[in-house]
Amino acid sequence: MGGIVPKRRILGIDPGTRFVGYGLIEERGDTFRCLECGVIRAGGGALPGRLLVIFDRLSEVLRRRKPRVVSLEKIFYDKNVRTTIVIGEGRGVAMLAAARAKARLFEYTPSEIKKAVTGNGRASKEQVGSMVSTILGLNRSVPEDAADALAAALCHAFRNE
Repeated sequence: MGGIVPKRRILGIDPGTRFVGYGLIEERGDTFRCLECGVIRAGGGALPGRLLVIFDRLSEVLRRRKPRVVSLEKIFYDKNVRTTIVIGEGRGVAMLAAARAKARLFEYTPSEIKKAVTGNGRASKEQVGSMVSTILGLNRSVPEDAADALAAALCHAFRNE
């Protein structure tokens, strides 16, 4: 008789400064399930206040669900330098929340995440969302930012078996 396969919880984060997707998966052997996902809406106020909302909400999820691993989408370089910097600020807040929760942080590029989930590093948002729903057996629509976060979590699971 085989032993019990240990569970692993991975929190994926799709960073931003107005909307942050998050998705927590549980891996047991070769099966995955979504424990929680959503979008943190930081509002339209000044950047420091939005970053505080993001930090507080991510910290709450980390405290309540206790994942040992956080998978974060790496920054992409946009033609608009300001966009790149602002996304970097949102990533910094996510990194801080993970560090405070003593979770191990792993980073993947958008193309690495897409390739891990769909087999194509240039897959569309719709293709990523569809594969995430299929892999996790979701029978409901998941917001795009949350689907991207779940894809980041799955990417880590697939690459670190």
